[in-house]
Amino acid sequence: MTYLEALLAGTLVGALYAALRVKAPAPPPVALAGLLGILLAQSILERL
Repeated sequence: MTYLEALLAGTLVGALYAALRVKAPAPPPVALAGLLGILLAQSILERL
């Protein structure tokens, strides 16, 4: 999956959550920290 596809998928899911008025499973700061961790781990693993 390319970064553009991932961005589009995330945007679609976010729009669905907003349309259905579903509370996010994690508060935004926690979710952003998790995404940052995923990106850091991915970049580290690519270098190994």
